[in-house]
Amino acid sequence: MSKDKKLVEKITARDTDFAKWYTDVVKEAKLCDYSSVKGFLIYQPNGYAIWENIKNNLDKRFKETGVVNVYLPVLIPENLLQKEKDHVEGFAPEVAWVTKGGNEPLEERLCVRPTSEVLFCDLWNKEVKSYRDLPKLYNQWNSVLRWEKTTRPFLRSREFLWQEGHTIHASREEAMERTRMMLKIYYDFVTEDLAIPLIQGRKTESEKFAGAEETYTIEAMMHDGRALQSGTSHFFGTGFAEAFDIKFLNKNNELEVVNQTSWGLSTRIIGAIIMVHGDDSGLVLPPRIAPTQVRIIPINETKEGVLEKANKLLEELKKEDIRTDIDLSLKTPGYKFSEAEILGIPLRIEIGPKDLEKGTVTIVRRDNREKYEVKLDEVTSKVKEIMEVMQKDMYNRAKEFLDSHIYTATTLDEMKEKLENNKGFIKAMWCGSEECEEKIKDITGAGSRCIPFNEEHISDKCICCGKEAKDMVIWGKSY
Repeated sequence: MSKDKKLVEKITARDTDFAKWYTDVVKEAKLCDYSSVKGFLIYQPNGYAIWENIKNNLDKRFKETGVVNVYLPVLIPENLLQKEKDHVEGFAPEVAWVTKGGNEPLEERLCVRPTSEVLFCDLWNKEVKSYRDLPKLYNQWNSVLRWEKTTRPFLRSREFLWQEGHTIHASREEAMERTRMMLKIYYDFVTEDLAIPLIQGRKTESEKFAGAEETYTIEAMMHDGRALQSGTSHFFGTGFAEAFDIKFLNKNNELEVVNQTSWGLSTRIIGAIIMVHGDDSGLVLPPRIAPTQVRIIPINETKEGVLEKANKLLEELKKEDIRTDIDLSLKTPGYKFSEAEILGIPLRIEIGPKDLEKGTVTIVRRDNREKYEVKLDEVTSKVKEIMEVMQKDMYNRAKEFLDSHIYTATTLDEMKEKLENNKGFIKAMWCGSEECEEKIKDITGAGSRCIPFNEEHISDKCICCGKEAKDMVIWGKSY
């Protein structure tokens, strides 16, 4: 048995045990590892590099809309956290507290931030006096701490990386426009750069963010049919502003309360990339987000001209801002190919003595293993072309999977049967009561994911109680 065969065998087949497959890919692709503190992750270079690209691409999109970055403290005084009742109740079970500074007990407990709404409100209470001070469009890239009971790499950990945007506005309309705008930025980023298709919509009352009037979400479907909430945008209205007395003088010299929004996307999106695109050989990364887009693999590199030409190709690709590296390890070619596949590198370029004789190289796509024989002087243009095609193909495959795994049900029995025999989401009507929402989840195991923007009218009756339906809901089991 060859070394490269053994390397692939370290990954459980995806359809044999999806949970084990996921853990194997995270481990073998060296994305993250467990630390000595339960529930806390170590982001390894390969995993953190993906996050850096997500951060860079998303940050650029934010700034194009006028958002600026700030950084607020990691600790929140207890009295601040208590100011917004719904908010503190929503996060109370997950809060970690600091009670001592050195050897001295603190006069007031300090919360390690689970999110930063109250910190921003405290800041704006001091900053904002007039309509001329508005809007405030702030974002911070940071980590937060939530004491989760069960954890899983990227999907749920006690400390995770994310961005949290917070804005305040003079009017309700302007704040709502910003709420929708940020959801669209998430939608465009995830579909265009991560090649992940989405359903976008509004969360039900019970699923809203603590303290929000409305929560909007983008939901992705993983290969096992489960949903992953991939980004949220919240409209707070004046709730937080009233609690923190954030007022401004309007153009008529009258005091008004500001309207507020908040929006966030976290490292759990890396879990989505793994579970939407990965295969039995490991990670598959969309070219636009891959830290290394191309890996050059010299074959029989001791032969005259091979290394020289491989290094020249490396320089040429880097000049075109194509993220490229070269594998000069002493491993066998098969092992190198397998390693590049596990890491999800979109393209590999194989070059050896026979290729030099023909004046060509072989380019191999990671997603479908299609091979291209390309002339040496056309490599750069061909790499760009293949990456664009690959990016679109990855999205289209995932979109086809999503569309073919959404089912319709008009009775609870039908919904339960379809979920038991198929993986995916269910479209069904709902009366709007939390009692029915809970009953549906208890009976089928599927919770409400969102009320989609493009609602369909499937029937007149709620799937649970049979009363008049209010909305069509996407239901699904989730991470």
